[in-house]
Amino acid sequence: MSTAQHKIGSGFGANSTADEVLEGIDLTGKLAVVTGGYSGLGLETTRSLTKAGARVVVPARRRAAAEEALAGLEGVEVDELDLGDLESVRGFAERFLDSGRTIDFMIDNAGIMACPETRVGPGWEAQFATNHLGHFALVNRLWPAIEPGGARVVSVSSRGHHFSGIRWDDVHWRQGYDKWEAYGQAKTANVLFAVHLDRLAADRGVRAFALHPGGIITPLQRHLPKAEMVERGWIDEQGNVLNPEGFKSPEQGAATQVWAATSPQLDGMGGVYLEDCDIAEPAVDGGERSGVKAWATDTEQAARLWALSAELTGVDAFAA
Repeated sequence: MSTAQHKIGSGFGANSTADEVLEGIDLTGKLAVVTGGYSGLGLETTRSLTKAGARVVVPARRRAAAEEALAGLEGVEVDELDLGDLESVRGFAERFLDSGRTIDFMIDNAGIMACPETRVGPGWEAQFATNHLGHFALVNRLWPAIEPGGARVVSVSSRGHHFSGIRWDDVHWRQGYDKWEAYGQAKTANVLFAVHLDRLAADRGVRAFALHPGGIITPLQRHLPKAEMVERGWIDEQGNVLNPEGFKSPEQGAATQVWAATSPQLDGMGGVYLEDCDIAEPAVDGGERSGVKAWATDTEQAARLWALSAELTGVDAFAA
């Protein structure tokens, strides 16, 4: 049911753009939900999907900002959603389901990165809660609209998943908070979510993918002090991007998630992690931080995380 974690030779690569991977694909009559689809990679994803004919629903925590960013784009509608608030997730899902529409592409794009220690809801660590639990609850609540269309569910993870597996003894970082390791755990959770969702849903025609979009300078870095980005060699003291060849443009960064959602090359596949518009290879211990770590594709850990997430959120579309 799952797909081997090896490249398929898509013909695309790190420099491909979202428009390029959609060339020749007509999305007229298709509907996509893109969380955070008004900023950074999400905005480019929304632009490319609408350009190909799709209608895009953009759930946004900052509705006014989203409406301003998306002004002039046809085929887009904005609604309110705060992934860190499960009641907000419920409200958005109920409003969408009341519309009676089905979803063809569900792209879980929104997220936060390396923020100071922050608690949401019942004291949950914000990165795990927002990047993973919020999307987990959203997809499960939207399942009645996802299943009928045989949708693809795309979970935007990151190469940052190399920083940490799941801290089973302390997923909410009650002790020893480290912003980068907490980010890594949340991004690992994004991959494990796709692995288990695909196992549950493939026989119903729904496939799931996770991916690393690439390194891109976007508002995702808003929690990072300038001094830290300078120290990491990302920018200079004036804020100019250093080594631009090492970063993708937003158009290139959006390509892998658009490819995951729409490419016929992935028909019949699922449950895998992608990068540079192809299926990624397994990570090599001691090598460069590329490919996917074994802890992020482990089916037992994926099932364990699903059970924990269902317990925490009180939502599971596949419960007996």
